[in-house]
Amino acid sequence: MSGARSPRYGRRLDDFKPGDVYAHPWDVTVDDGLIAFFAASFQDASPPYASRAYAKALGFRDRPVHPLLVLNLGLSFSVHDVSEQAIAHLAYIDVRFPEPCFAGDTVTATSKVLGVKPSSKGDRGVVHVRTVLETDQGAVACSFDRKALVRAGAVAGRPSDPWPSPAQPELGAELLPPKPLRGDYRLPERRAGFAGFFEDFEVGDIITHAVGKTVGETEHMQLTQLCRNSHPIHFDEVYCKENSFAKTRIVYGGLVLSWVLSLTSRDVTGNALWDLGLDEGAHPNGTLGGDTLYASSKILEKKDAGPNAGILTVRVVGTKNQPGSALLERGADLFEPELAKKDDKIREKVVEITRRVLIRKRPT
Repeated sequence: MSGARSPRYGRRLDDFKPGDVYAHPWDVTVDDGLIAFFAASFQDASPPYASRAYAKALGFRDRPVHPLLVLNLGLSFSVHDVSEQAIAHLAYIDVRFPEPCFAGDTVTATSKVLGVKPSSKGDRGVVHVRTVLETDQGAVACSFDRKALVRAGAVAGRPSDPWPSPAQPELGAELLPPKPLRGDYRLPERRAGFAGFFEDFEVGDIITHAVGKTVGETEHMQLTQLCRNSHPIHFDEVYCKENSFAKTRIVYGGLVLSWVLSLTSRDVTGNALWDLGLDEGAHPNGTLGGDTLYASSKILEKKDAGPNAGILTVRVVGTKNQPGSALLERGADLFEPELAKKDDKIREKVVEITRRVLIRKRPT
């Protein structure tokens, strides 16, 4: 039809310029319904994000929104301007949760281009961006770097950016918990709870979490769009017939990461006080609807953090359709990063990441 337009979003390699900052258009109020929908799928055991009473006893004004939901909102908001044309999401780098977000807060995000690296063949390249999610209360709820593999060229039909380039907050180098968990704070009194206090973990411990999670077709698409991830590879079957390596919809990686971390929660973070951050993360293989996810954890480091808590550094691996215990039994090097391997790669591995979490010490 003469005069018809077909707008496209996201960017290709020539559209990215180091130093550019994109103000993502999504402006979303995080309400209790969104929080409940997310919780219903993830069944995470970390108490501050589940219990208002526990959170208030720690000194928060209310129950904080789970950091994994906050991360998924930041990742998804950025797709519109950064990765809706991307071939693959390559890495999670320096993910932080400096301040809490609460129900009723409205969140927005910006992304800054840190680097653009064309491939040797010239048909694609890697883009490095930093995304910051802020609340209308002035809090930085999440900051993270990520790398995406994008095709060469420019996006034809992309509307020009309607708003002037914004500034982006910068964070210091230190990983710190929110203010209520700094200095002298009190721990909630509880008569029940999960096992696993800071003293119960030792460096080198390996935990293969027994219960898996089968990803529902409708479930993963609903959650993807609930978070405002607009990449059609996650929900447009016609698009996927030509553009997906699997010729069908691929489960959005932020959800895969969140399900895997939640599968570890009863064994590792059932006494968590705060997620400090994530780093060195990747998705070596894709996940499809109907796949069953499993999680395995290895304790890399313990660090004392005062009279109430300590910091655990944990390498977490997610696998599909085979639990970590079965892979270890067959001699797989489960916790070695896949990108560092020349051979013996694990085709069942769908996510790997390093997590730092503040864990309470055993009550005296």
